[in-house]
Amino acid sequence: MKKILLIEDESALQKALGDTLKINGYEMLSALNGQIGLDLAEAKKPDLILLDLILPKIDGFEVLKHLKENPETKDIPVIVLTNLEGIKDVSRVVEMGATTYLVKSDYSLKEIVSKIKEILSV
Repeated sequence: MKKILLIEDESALQKALGDTLKINGYEMLSALNGQIGLDLAEAKKPDLILLDLILPKIDGFEVLKHLKENPETKDIPVIVLTNLEGIKDVSRVVEMGATTYLVKSDYSLKEIVSKIKEILSV
């Protein structure tokens, strides 16, 4: 069973997405802030990380930077899932090593799951 870490501070979205992923056969790990997310990523080595950029404690940009600098987590695919739509933000996270960038308001839960399946099947 593939393990997915969701680093997201909106508990309603975390619950909805977590439930949807469990129904689709994934094991879920959840973090409500960047520090917990980073700690979980290093300890549990998920198969994929869904990362919000606006987070308490450590923002998503810092989390991504730490993940990609750490030899143990650098190869984990990271989907940035955020409401930030600025082209500079998109370019920045892709340059930092994010696999893809999704704007929350543009994607349904079903479409997010499809994207996860696509990335994990490669």
